[in-house]
Amino acid sequence: MLTYRDVFRVPRFGPLFTAGALQGAASTTSGLALGVLVFTTTGSPLLSALSMFGSSLAQLLGATLLMSAADRLPPRAALTGSALFFGVGTAVLALPGLPLPVLFAVLLGQGAVAAVAGGVRYGLLTEILPEDAYLLGRSLLNMCAGTAQVAGYAVGGALVAVLSPRGTLLVAAALYLAGALAVRYGLARVPPRSAGRPSVAATWRTNALLWSSAPRRRVYLALWLPNGLVVGCESLFVPYAPDRAGPLFACAALGMLAGDTLAGRFLPARVRGGAASTWLLLLLAGPYLLFALRPGPPLTLALAAVASTGFSASLLFQERLVALTPRAMTGQALGLHSSGMLTTQGVAASVAGAVAQWVPAGTAIALMAAASIAVTLALAPGLRRDRGPAGTAPAPADGRA
Repeated sequence: MLTYRDVFRVPRFGPLFTAGALQGAASTTSGLALGVLVFTTTGSPLLSALSMFGSSLAQLLGATLLMSAADRLPPRAALTGSALFFGVGTAVLALPGLPLPVLFAVLLGQGAVAAVAGGVRYGLLTEILPEDAYLLGRSLLNMCAGTAQVAGYAVGGALVAVLSPRGTLLVAAALYLAGALAVRYGLARVPPRSAGRPSVAATWRTNALLWSSAPRRRVYLALWLPNGLVVGCESLFVPYAPDRAGPLFACAALGMLAGDTLAGRFLPARVRGGAASTWLLLLLAGPYLLFALRPGPPLTLALAAVASTGFSASLLFQERLVALTPRAMTGQALGLHSSGMLTTQGVAASVAGAVAQWVPAGTAIALMAAASIAVTLALAPGLRRDRGPAGTAPAPADGRA
């Protein structure tokens, strides 16, 4: 059985991992600093939240207009250029007196470019690693992102206190530039996966082709909806328990890391291709049903940790998505997954907040969890039919053997 050490022995994986860690830390740190800066300037919680998470929602723009670039640009140049763009944009956000419309325009551009960069990164991963190592590599990148998020919030909070929000934004800009150097000098030049020029028309055409396959469509829905609805549960941690929100987020992050490790390292292929992904989605939502009963602090923390191990279902569905997608579309397919997931999470968090205006936060969390379970059960029969005789995904009908 392959190990994480085997993945790190692949020459080009190390620079990709390093760049992802640097950019993840930069994104988290800059988001926190920007949220504090906007709140202290405007006093608006809404504008502060939009400054922190608005770029994630803007990824929908990149997914619908620009995503064809994920397979039609040379990966090294695209990843280097995007990291430089993030670095320069973050430095611009640190300028004193920057008008709010300009600030949000920069964030909009960063979100659109981030969507394409994600497609390039995950598409390149399928080329760097052998097919049987993709799940391990994706697991490592997920764990890296989770660790960078936890560390980024902790270190970012300290930097904001010591350097000020604008100083922290400049540190984040430097981290982005370091990520650009890691890609530029660590990755070899490889040609694009697909010929042709990136365009809006090409993006729409490929998105339509990806969505036209019923098995792929069900995988996308399984990647977006149950996961997004549970992120809606997590978005209510603060109103549910203001004094325990930090530990709840930390336990959820630790549970996600544990789940990714177990699924990526220890689940054999025959189990991954079976019903494991559906059971993990049910585990992802099930514990949150108990929040309606207002359990005590120790049980609440344990429930959040156990539930978050179910996020590892995404790894299994991503593996199936790669198996169902022609190689020339892999970057766009994975970029569409990532952008759609972030957009769905943002929408679900908004819905959860609206529900919590009318019912207690614990009840709203349970309702979002029940919706996630209902979606999972509705998708399960089709996902089961889509599996081949040996429990694996069938070959796609649009060209890949």
